[in-house]
Amino acid sequence: MSKNVDLNQEGVQVKKSACYFCHQNCGVLAYVKDNKVLAIEGDPEFPTNQGGLCCRGNAALLHLDHPDRVNYPLKRVGKRGEGKWEKIPWQQAIDEIAARLQDIKQKFGPEAVATAGGTQRTDDWARRRFMNYFGSPNGFHNAHLCWIPTFMVETAIYGWCPFDLDIGNSRCLVLWGQNPGASGMPEMHHIKELQDKGLKVIVIDPRFTETAAKADLWLPLRPGSDLALALSWLHVIIYEGMADDDFLTNWCTGYEELAAHVVDFSPEWAAPLTWLTPEQIRAGAVMYATNKPGNIQWGTSVDQIGRPAGATMHARALLRAVTGNLDLPGGDLLTGPSKDFITDEEMEANDVLTAGQKAKQLGSDKFKMVTWPGYQRIADLTKKFWGKAPTAEWMCEAHPPSVFRAIISGEPYPVKALLVSATNPISSYGETKLVMEALRKVDFMIAHDYWMTPTASLADYVIPSAGALERPTITSSYGCADFLLASQRAIQPMYGRRNDYNFWRDLGLACGQQGNWPWETVEDAYFDKIKGLGYDAKTYDEFVENQRFHFPEREYSKYKERGFATPSGKVELYSSVLEELGYPPLPQYVGPTENEIDNPELAEKFPLVLTTGGGFMPFHHSEHFQITPLRYLNHSPYMDINPETAAKLSIQDGDWVWIETARGRIRQKANLTPGIDPRVVFTQRGWWYPERDMRDPVLGGCMESNANVLTTTADVDCDPFSGAWANRGLMCRVYKAEQAAEKEVC
Repeated sequence: MSKNVDLNQEGVQVKKSACYFCHQNCGVLAYVKDNKVLAIEGDPEFPTNQGGLCCRGNAALLHLDHPDRVNYPLKRVGKRGEGKWEKIPWQQAIDEIAARLQDIKQKFGPEAVATAGGTQRTDDWARRRFMNYFGSPNGFHNAHLCWIPTFMVETAIYGWCPFDLDIGNSRCLVLWGQNPGASGMPEMHHIKELQDKGLKVIVIDPRFTETAAKADLWLPLRPGSDLALALSWLHVIIYEGMADDDFLTNWCTGYEELAAHVVDFSPEWAAPLTWLTPEQIRAGAVMYATNKPGNIQWGTSVDQIGRPAGATMHARALLRAVTGNLDLPGGDLLTGPSKDFITDEEMEANDVLTAGQKAKQLGSDKFKMVTWPGYQRIADLTKKFWGKAPTAEWMCEAHPPSVFRAIISGEPYPVKALLVSATNPISSYGETKLVMEALRKVDFMIAHDYWMTPTASLADYVIPSAGALERPTITSSYGCADFLLASQRAIQPMYGRRNDYNFWRDLGLACGQQGNWPWETVEDAYFDKIKGLGYDAKTYDEFVENQRFHFPEREYSKYKERGFATPSGKVELYSSVLEELGYPPLPQYVGPTENEIDNPELAEKFPLVLTTGGGFMPFHHSEHFQITPLRYLNHSPYMDINPETAAKLSIQDGDWVWIETARGRIRQKANLTPGIDPRVVFTQRGWWYPERDMRDPVLGGCMESNANVLTTTADVDCDPFSGAWANRGLMCRVYKAEQAAEKEVC
């Protein structure tokens, strides 16, 4: 809140907006006069933040009118990446883009157009709706690394993903690869309050993080060895008499097969694989199983370990079932989709995409769980049981590395256009050199963004996006939750900006999709979505001002009346859906994508284990690096290394060092900390330098400190269920920067 602005002056309105600078989507009160935001503060009545805002949220006004924002449509007039642009009107940009897309469609088919999307601060259903009517199945996000494979695997087993925690009634919380103390401050605040009231907290993380420091039990496992830990916990719970026999007998199938399957996965077996002691492994299993009801909170780490990811998700999911911690008070809830409002899936128009086009989705022949083969099976089951399906926009994705390879090779067919919305693939997708090659080669590329990112610098058109205070939003956990949080735009978009709904609708109309976009504004679409809730509101803004949230009354143990949305109607420990799709019906052990046991020659050259990092304040993914006060808080990229390891390598605190894998190397500064195993290093993700030359080949130094240079997206290294690639548990080496060979890093 600004102390220099008179908020009591005549004409000041208070708008119920939101912060979109991470997934928390915290509530914001914006003080507005004459379409200008005078000040903001956290909304004390909003359930996520209850009035507080972190440094990201408090930077909203700096983001709103930052001098580096893209404010008008830009058309490339020089060579690609040369940095020469012409400012053009919005409609001209839309018409020219549409004409080019239609030409590509006519020559190569609609599947030759692909789209890369961003995180949950955009109207993703609108993008999917455009693509479905256009006829292309090739939309994707970074969703493969962020919960989506977990959702699909768990839905195959339970009939929905229990991502909604009844944590207020819980006695134990397992934070598996999650560090809310650094990435989600409101969440950490609530956890600490509950911990003070007796909640047990287990943190599974290779580092002694901010959250681990507050845990009742910290398990510092080897990065990428989560599967061995989960299988061993199953062994302990089953063979040491802590399983919920009543739940297993009445509501599960395949228990005998599971028990026989995990008989050899003892803590003694898992200890050398996880670097934990048998006592630590057993202590974690006992704490979780005996403090019931309990929760396992998803974190991104398992989604990012590559080859073992799907089996790990499966094994972790089974832990809830064998302890009976599903859909009970204080447990992990199976809410299903909303029965009260129109879901995102119902607005995506998935039925208009033909079976022939669905079959062309890139990656669907290899990675079936998060493409049309797996999604269609899940959608059929959930529609029969719940009446609705999960959103396809997140749960049914083309495989991004397969799209990039199709752009480069033309196989299995050419991909000629890429529409990039609210994402920066150069920074955020695995194996950056592959991504860079694809973006330089693709015939036609659009970037719809706030900033001139490294990716946008290679585009043919850059379209300005409206920001947090300039657009409304509905938060409903990727369109898969039964609740919603609604916010209104504080002001109309400044300059020539538009929100993404306008972009997809206008582009759709220009591509001949008349009659398929009945909502002139996104508020019109949102009101259609929520008007069936029964609240006394005549417009979307009226709903926000008077109601703002919808939380249905919580129902527990629904399975006692209806069963589960699986073929058997029970929790399928031995999964018929996975087996039907060609995957093991029980979680088979596989080692980390790269490891010292299976790959001794690689480990000899690259002796350290790499984890490429989670989110860190004040940034979110690769965002906010342009905002000076935020950059002041974290001005340089740092990697964590144990002092013992650093001493052997003659590295001192603050030294620039190279981190190298078989794919390449990057530079970051050394942060010496005893809070990491001497065999492990941790790099920050998302780094680039917007203050540098944004023209090709420098592109804001996007390769110099970018952790994705180190990662692998080779098919053999990806999760066979989903295609999730390997960001963690890889082998690397570290050395001082001045020891490096003389060559330019750009």
